[in-house]
Amino acid sequence: VYDRVYDADRPEIFLKATPSRVVGPGGAVAIRSDSGWDVPEPELALMVNVHGEVVGYTIGNDVSSRSIEGENPLYLPQAKVYAQCASLGPVVVLTDEVADPRDLPIRLEIKRGGEVLFAEETGTSRMHRTFEDLVKYLFRGNAFPAGVFLMTGTGIVPPSEFTLRDGDVV
Repeated sequence: VYDRVYDADRPEIFLKATPSRVVGPGGAVAIRSDSGWDVPEPELALMVNVHGEVVGYTIGNDVSSRSIEGENPLYLPQAKVYAQCASLGPVVVLTDEVADPRDLPIRLEIKRGGEVLFAEETGTSRMHRTFEDLVKYLFRGNAFPAGVFLMTGTGIVPPSEFTLRDGDVV
């Protein structure tokens, strides 16, 4: 199922979180108690205004419960949307301050007990979809009177034997 989405005309887009489910810098994301395999997913987040124009960029963490999603792809909302399931920040950089948004690094580092367990880097140049295409599809049939943050997808996934634990620093 997932392999087909990368070649499809329509991108995979879903509601990740309402503002009350998002934590800011230094805040603790949640790990579902009914999931045994949970991972962070670092993503570029586009700040999009009411008119569908990208006006800024920040980093997001799309925390995912892989064990729930793995049971059945139809469980994706349960694996992705819950209290404290995402974080944004620490800053928003305006679009005119970024020379080439298609050439930004994205890095993930996970520490447990002060030691680095996992670290990897990717970049926006490796993304399959354009920002414009993602925004266009997001705004089809949807209005965002206050604007919206759109997470663009991850290119970094920790190994299958890794799962987040309370106290991990991402």
